[in-house]
Amino acid sequence: MIRDAAISDFPAILALNAESVHFLSPLTLPRLEQLHRQAAYHRVVQLDSAVVAFLLAFREGADYDSPNYLWFSGRYGAFLYIDRIVVSRAEQGKRLGAALYDGLFAFARNKGIAVVTCEFDIHPPNEISRRFHARYGFREVGTQWVAGGKKQVSLQEASSRLPAR
Repeated sequence: MIRDAAISDFPAILALNAESVHFLSPLTLPRLEQLHRQAAYHRVVQLDSAVVAFLLAFREGADYDSPNYLWFSGRYGAFLYIDRIVVSRAEQGKRLGAALYDGLFAFARNKGIAVVTCEFDIHPPNEISRRFHARYGFREVGTQWVAGGKKQVSLQEASSRLPAR
């Protein structure tokens, strides 16, 4: 079941983020609380009683200091920025990420948000993420080095109006 994230989900969200931190930025409880308050879209996937995936996204105008969010903020008047999506290793390959993205794109269309943005690592490469985003029509609009020059990301955009895959 996909539902809005709740404060009671925060321990599971932090554990999922830690499991995939090599692709993401680290997340602490105070930081998650701040991001949750700013989020336009924060959903989890719950199977039985366990949260096994989450997606966190922001609109323009959020009080968020991520260098990737700020890159889009400086170039786009209106957008929905996907900050992070994580599916537990045990549940990968079951289309949970696609279900979260399908819901996010429907949300963007319903809110009249024409552009969905995100980034993924290209140095070191994250080929699985590249292929996943290509299926949603994302295209590169820029690149930048982050994490003190340790990672390079591909900054991506897609139209929320693309037909369902």
